[in-house]
Amino acid sequence: MTEPLVLRTDIATADGAVLTTLTLNRPDKLNALGPTMFIELREHLDAIAGDESVGCVVLTGAGRAFCAGHDLGSIASGERAPSRHFEPETVDALEALPQPTIARIHGHCYTGGLELALACDLLIASESAKLGDTHGQWGLAPIWGMSIRLPERIGRSAAKELMFTSRRITGAEAAGMGLVDQCVADDNLDATVDALSSEILANSRGTNRIVKRLIDDREQRTRSDALLHERQLPHGMPDDMADRMSRGGR
Repeated sequence: MTEPLVLRTDIATADGAVLTTLTLNRPDKLNALGPTMFIELREHLDAIAGDESVGCVVLTGAGRAFCAGHDLGSIASGERAPSRHFEPETVDALEALPQPTIARIHGHCYTGGLELALACDLLIASESAKLGDTHGQWGLAPIWGMSIRLPERIGRSAAKELMFTSRRITGAEAAGMGLVDQCVADDNLDATVDALSSEILANSRGTNRIVKRLIDDREQRTRSDALLHERQLPHGMPDDMADRMSRGGR
């Protein structure tokens, strides 16, 4: 039986909140992305988006790397996704998940892999991680969101420098410029991601979903309109408000 290219694991807390981990599972190719992997990833994302029990999603890679990028072999062979924009739309679907998402980055995180990571809410990298955009090295143009999400993360000039040079940077350098939110020792990566996800899961899933939508909505609005939008409670109040209030906030 063929091993899945994307693995989903679910761990439930005592109160029923679920931590979902999606693992890119092509370790012999450093989890390089091809159309089949995108199809599997999209299926998982579509299922998770409608799963009210999932309170947090961690994206990681099996073996020695998070993701080395697009499988150039699939490009050369003419392998195709189901539709012209299926791959970038899958990255968009990751960004649009209603749950908080964490990219757990170790080893290589290049180009398409970095574009996947940038679609997550929070990025945690190990000290030995290597991150970079190598479109220019291969004579390729970004179509999965790099030219949008990278400048949003680190600013226009810093993004241009990384993209113009195809420079690889360490986890510590990435943290210094704001590309990742935390850089931790390699042997502390799992504990850091576990602790962060546990803090997220301890909060109201409903509140976290609302907060994520409001912050994302802000990008499409003026500041004054966004303030008015928030106070109108467009997404209502979390279903567990009364229960949490009765328990003193937990």
